[in-house]
Amino acid sequence: MKGIVSHHSETAVRDLGAGNTRRILAWNEQLMAVEVGFDKGTVGAVHTHPHTQCSYVLSGRFSYSVEGEETILEQGDSIIVPAGLPHGTVCLEPGMLLDVFTPCREDFLAR
Repeated sequence: MKGIVSHHSETAVRDLGAGNTRRILAWNEQLMAVEVGFDKGTVGAVHTHPHTQCSYVLSGRFSYSVEGEETILEQGDSIIVPAGLPHGTVCLEPGMLLDVFTPCREDFLAR
């Protein structure tokens, strides 16, 4: 197989503290998929990065902010955040996001 395979059972969950977890899934230099878990009330502080990000709600409910504009995202909803825009989230119901970044978040690999 010439693709990159990531078996869920073989990937580690990293506890980020404050009700937040991260599991790095398949990735290469151009693209990275990450599961991010949230307890109710967990805040993903407003931040920026040089990566385009697509967030897909696997479960739960989130208040998501991009450049100060708020929207509610629920299971099955998604959002694309262009590189460099301030964004953050508050988890309203326990849930999981699938975040996809381009290019790869090398800072996630270094930790």
